Amino acid sequence: MININEVIETNKMILEENLDVRTITMGISLLDCKADTVEKVCDKIYAKITDRAKNLVSVGQEIEKEYGIPIVNKRISVTPIALVGGGVCETTKDFVKIAKTLDKAAKEVGVNLIGGYSALVSKAMTPADKLLIESIPEALASTDRVCSSVNVGSTKTGINMDAVRLIGEIILQTAELTKEQDSLGCIKFVVFCNAPDDNPFMAGAFLGVTEGDTVINVGVSGPGVVKKALESVRGADFEVLCETIKKTAFKVTRVGQLVAQEASKRLGYPFGIIDLSLAPTPAVGDSIAEILEEIGLEYAGAPGTTAALAMLNDQVKKGGIMASSYVGGLSGAFIPVSEDQRMIDAVQAGALTLEKLEAMTCVCSVGLDMIAVPGDTKATTLSGIIADEMAIGMINQKTTAVRIIPVIGKTVGDVAEFGGLFGTAPVMPVNQFSCDAFINRTGRIPAPVHSFKN
Repeated sequence: MININEVIETNKMILEENLDVRTITMGISLLDCKADTVEKVCDKIYAKITDRAKNLVSVGQEIEKEYGIPIVNKRISVTPIALVGGGVCETTKDFVKIAKTLDKAAKEVGVNLIGGYSALVSKAMTPADKLLIESIPEALASTDRVCSSVNVGSTKTGINMDAVRLIGEIILQTAELTKEQDSLGCIKFVVFCNAPDDNPFMAGAFLGVTEGDTVINVGVSGPGVVKKALESVRGADFEVLCETIKKTAFKVTRVGQLVAQEASKRLGYPFGIIDLSLAPTPAVGDSIAEILEEIGLEYAGAPGTTAALAMLNDQVKKGGIMASSYVGGLSGAFIPVSEDQRMIDAVQAGALTLEKLEAMTCVCSVGLDMIAVPGDTKATTLSGIIADEMAIGMINQKTTAVRIIPVIGKTVGDVAEFGGLFGTAPVMPVNQFSCDAFINRTGRIPAPVHSFKN
């Protein structure tokens, strides 16, 4: 049972250490919105979202005021739209109509982002899946709040390399269509391996088919809280270090649990999960890289970074699972470059490279996140980077993802400006050697041998 004393205990964290609840995300199933025309599908989608989420923002604001807990975002995730539009959408334009309906509904209820313009294609693509993927550039360029994701691999099925090849081209098209805003459309698109059904964080949130009709999922954060706690044990041994991280993660997660329970009760929909990911922001003091530096690294990317990140991620999970019976989503440490000022500093200092980031993704949540690369990067190179990250997820039975932004008109040394929580990103160099012949093979990479556990 959570009581107000636990919240009072965290007041200092909120006031001085950037603790916040990063998002309340309402998951809404759209499986019952199928119809015999695209127009009817859109009408049903708009009606259901605006009905279920009509009080989401106001309830979030009430909880903020009552408990003094900042809730940064109120968001919606929906059933993968390829499943909803399949059988009725005959062109990419049909899917874009649905994207615009999602955007309209999101604006009506006041949420800042809506996720689920998605397809699940880890083994193969249906015609509807392929159409949705091909529609992504126009959908993201013509909407403000819609986020898109595609799951192209899993430990059970392998990696759909046909989808990986296509997505490299889609990312470049999206970048080109939004080049006037530093290719902003690409920050709203994520490609996954082993995507979870209950992730509340954007841009990869969607409501999986294993979920109920409507559910409340909450994502907490608190890199600044962890860093501050570690300052008090500077120079201590690893046991003390780990215990400190665990205890702090417990307290942060309890705050999220309180918010989740209150939101569920007031909105009248069941509580799903707490995602206890450490998600940074561009604000000073709200950084994963600063935690790594406090642990003992000169910069993120220095030798020892992967080991330090592995320890951090594990202790966060150990502390979090004691604070809530329903931990899910991604739950760990995010390492987005553009959203973490000290990560940006590490890149600009030469301490952090794309290859080192890839190694770090073996032990953290998600993967290569908010990476800006030169706008003239080839589609096959983007696909190769995606394939490498998908392989890490497939082999290690974990979720991995890529959110990469080829910034049209910019090159290494330039800076892309995205604004708000998305921050700024230094354009990073990519390996110039070709992987064309590899990417242009057709078919899929088979599942690894350890996937056969039945």
